[in-house]
Amino acid sequence: MLKEGDQAPEIHAQTDTGEEFRLSGLKGKRVVLYFYPKADTPGCTTEACEFRDDIGSFAGKNTVVVGVSPDTPAAQAKFKRKYDLPFTLLADKDRSAAQAYGVWKEKNMYGRKSMGIERTTFVIGADGKIEKIYGKVKAAGHAGEVLANL
Repeated sequence: MLKEGDQAPEIHAQTDTGEEFRLSGLKGKRVVLYFYPKADTPGCTTEACEFRDDIGSFAGKNTVVVGVSPDTPAAQAKFKRKYDLPFTLLADKDRSAAQAYGVWKEKNMYGRKSMGIERTTFVIGADGKIEKIYGKVKAAGHAGEVLANL
């Protein structure tokens, strides 16, 4: 279980454009790394659009926003285009990033158990260490909450 102050695990994943992404490539910038269950679903859309709407404020704080879900690069690209999202979306198809960050969990919805992403956000400092963890995130209002705490 990761905690604040820990070194953020490296992420190797494909972006929404099919390019290779490495979290270490963002060293020197603060990163808001947010995990969401599925592209283009109501809660995930609300969360992504709020990050989109505040992107100038995040950039003004030398902060990069990166979204991660187990969707394919094509699904991420479609989601990004549909909502004009100005940040990178990662396709964590094998769920290696979600597992490294401890957000791939058993969920219980309407009495049915299944594995999935627990909506979680990590703020990673310019030094690569986790500054803040937001667990069991409620999508509406979350981007503003993160921004207010930077």
